[in-house]
Amino acid sequence: MDEEYDVIVLGTGLTECILSGIMSVNGKKVLHMDRNPYYGGESSSITPLEELYKRFQLLEGPPESMGRGRDWNVDLIPKFLMANGQLVKMLLYTEVTRYLDFKVVEGSFVYKGGKIYKVPSTETEALASNLMGMFEKRRFRKFLVFVANFDENDPKTFEGVDPQSTSMREVYRKFDLGQDVIDFTGHALALYRTDDYLDQPCLETINRIKLYSESLARYGKSPYLYPLYGLGELPQGFARLSAIYGGTYMLNKPVDDIIMENGKVVGVQSEGEVARCKQLICDPSYVPDRVRKAGQVIRIICILSHPIKNTNDANSCQIIIPQNQVNRKSDIYVCMISYAHNVAAQGKYIAIASTTVETAEPEKEVEPALELLEPIDQKFVAISDLYEPIDDGSESQVFCSCSYDATTHFETTCNDIKDIYKRMAGSAFDFENMKRNRTMSLEKLTSDC
Repeated sequence: MDEEYDVIVLGTGLTECILSGIMSVNGKKVLHMDRNPYYGGESSSITPLEELYKRFQLLEGPPESMGRGRDWNVDLIPKFLMANGQLVKMLLYTEVTRYLDFKVVEGSFVYKGGKIYKVPSTETEALASNLMGMFEKRRFRKFLVFVANFDENDPKTFEGVDPQSTSMREVYRKFDLGQDVIDFTGHALALYRTDDYLDQPCLETINRIKLYSESLARYGKSPYLYPLYGLGELPQGFARLSAIYGGTYMLNKPVDDIIMENGKVVGVQSEGEVARCKQLICDPSYVPDRVRKAGQVIRIICILSHPIKNTNDANSCQIIIPQNQVNRKSDIYVCMISYAHNVAAQGKYIAIASTTVETAEPEKEVEPALELLEPIDQKFVAISDLYEPIDDGSESQVFCSCSYDATTHFETTCNDIKDIYKRMAGSAFDFENMKRNRTMSLEKLTSDC
């Protein structure tokens, strides 16, 4: 402890572990601490199953029909990885993939009028989809061709659209797309949580749809990946990366005080010792006076003995319920994984329904999702506060992450990671530069050995 570090990281959630790994690869001296005896913080995977029952105060424990407790790895905050998304790039560039095995998620579905349909994201799927009538299909196909050909650096591909000023609402109008198509395009392809994007410049939305299509093109069944043995493997992979590059890890280490001098962080006190630092990264639980509540998320973990109906018996899938379909302001998400991913006993499935809380009765808000999952063997209900930092950390050099939102993918988490990195380093996160630093550091490591 009694040393000087460039960066101290508090908490081993995914955001903190990725930043710790990146800082170590970039040659920073990093100390990483967590008050818990396990990795993952609020985004950990719980095993054995008995531990999950205890965590949710179900004292009777799991029945024998649930199989062996140690066959279970249940994510508290379930999310999938976009195959061509930012987190996969971080995993590939840092070679954390060597510690992990992934499976493609078998399907992506959208809810309309009480039923679920496969999300059409290619021209062929658009023409075969039951979501739309014949004329709507042709219009949607034209829209997908426009998006696929769109290149922000080539005005010839714009077709009269200005990516910086034309709103997405105007683009939908240009292709004469109906409300149902707008719903699944914005929420199941571009993965927006609300409809605020409609009146913003269209470039971001077009790029999001391209990301979905490119991710889908990589593996075919869906654009999503999920690690075997659960998401708890991800923070540990980045923790190993940090350790390889000289990072120091301390689990089960209480944090007594964050020491400030003239409004700037200078160290962390634990059990009478002080580790000094120039910068601090942490999750909201370590700095309650530096965050504000930005809402709540409800997540209901459901154990099932069957795949979800109308998903072609998929072992894993995502279902998005767009807010307009259920008269809400924000979407409801379902993500389902199973024994096929080594996270449940043979023949068992884990489905998690989540949404941003809008009323005083959060459980009622996710009822449309729970109806799709019936019959449910066991439910675990968690309502979590969402926190965000009250300042950017430039003066104090204390950089706090945001809480994990209700979405079932990691793109928003990666945006937070890149944002914190930019505030800390003074320059944008560069994937290629990360790759170069890693190669140079590895060469130095091998020459030192």
